[in-house]
Amino acid sequence: MPKIKTKGAIKKRFKLTATGRIKRRRCNHSHILTKKDPKRKRRLRSFTLIAPSMEKRMKRLLGV
Repeated sequence: MPKIKTKGAIKKRFKLTATGRIKRRRCNHSHILTKKDPKRKRRLRSFTLIAPSMEKRMKRLLGV
């Protein structure tokens, strides 16, 4: 069987943690930031983990 190629778009947007989970950026932090309050913008700066239901699919796309 041929190897599964890593998807370039997925490789740029997601990173694997040391424990094997996948972290991602939060959405809504690229533009129209003037109407968002500072607390919300601060929270959007941080990374979060993807849902466990999506992990298997994402790992296949990452080639892990």
